Amino acid sequence: MVKKATPKQLVKEPPAASDTVEVEVLDQDEVEAPEEELRNPADGQEEGYPGEADNWSGGEDADEEAQPLDLAPATPPAPVDTLQRYLWEIRQYQVLSRDEQEELAKRYHDTGDTEAAAKLATSNLRLVVKIAMEHQRYWMSNLLDLIQEGNAGLLQAVKKFDPFRGIKFSYYASFWIKAYILKFIMDNWRLVRLGTTQAQRKLFYNLSKEKEKLQAMGITPGPRLLAERMGVSEQDVIDMDQRLDSWELSLDAPVRDDSNDPHQSFLPDEQPSAEESLVEGELRQLFHEGLMQFRETLDDKERDILDHRILSEEPLTLNELGDRHGVSRERVRQIQVRLLDKLKAYMQESIPNFEGLFADLAEGE
Repeated sequence: MVKKATPKQLVKEPPAASDTVEVEVLDQDEVEAPEEELRNPADGQEEGYPGEADNWSGGEDADEEAQPLDLAPATPPAPVDTLQRYLWEIRQYQVLSRDEQEELAKRYHDTGDTEAAAKLATSNLRLVVKIAMEHQRYWMSNLLDLIQEGNAGLLQAVKKFDPFRGIKFSYYASFWIKAYILKFIMDNWRLVRLGTTQAQRKLFYNLSKEKEKLQAMGITPGPRLLAERMGVSEQDVIDMDQRLDSWELSLDAPVRDDSNDPHQSFLPDEQPSAEESLVEGELRQLFHEGLMQFRETLDDKERDILDHRILSEEPLTLNELGDRHGVSRERVRQIQVRLLDKLKAYMQESIPNFEGLFADLAEGE
């Protein structure tokens, strides 16, 4: 005769509100390395996603595998701490063996069974937490941000995984998880987006390490040496070094806590002042009037060369003007030089202090 358990016997006593959830990652099993052509998770992947993930992560740490996490207590903690609550929730999902994961992956691959895909994903949620914790040093704001992006990468791994290639799903998924997490960090590290090129992504994650490595060898890590060792341009090293060593400042932010004046109010105005614009307009008008008066002193040939060669935005060639007037290109060139000399002399005579007012024009002619 089987004695039924009472509800009281099935429910553990709730912990005190001060109890926290401790995360303990057990030693992972040895992971078999995939074939070289399978290191990138999927063919036709999006730019900035797996394929570069192993460069970002350093290689050896890539072969992560979902391991049982000792998440206690058995009942949910105080609802105030969302991270502790999430860690408690993922404890409810069972960690599957490799054979069980392969079976689910094959079922989803062959039949599109969404329940199999969901079970495969939820059994690896602890792997996402483990990888997110490893990258928390790059993102100190909220660990849940990284976990959320890692979960998106996990779902992408479920979608792209080919169970017939002989690779562990957790190893394959780690690339997608890291790629999504690292891309999120790149996009949100600064107000101005970083890592828009592969060279910038490489520098973002490896520049500090390379500097420390050179300093340990007693070598000063200059931009040229760093660029040669990392296979990027020297300017890329300089730009990334400045970005990592500084922080953005909003121009709309007040200069002090007790001030309402934004930083942008103290920036110099590069636009010309009203007085400068007025003076420039008067000089343009003066030069235009003198040019039109000079034009009336020319004959038809000189006037045509002035209009279509000297003043035109799309000047005719010397050959075209020579054919139009029945002279050689050399003769047109001589007329052009004479016209410029005559124009300069006319302006100096008709406009007082011409060389001072139009110094750039006078030097050019």
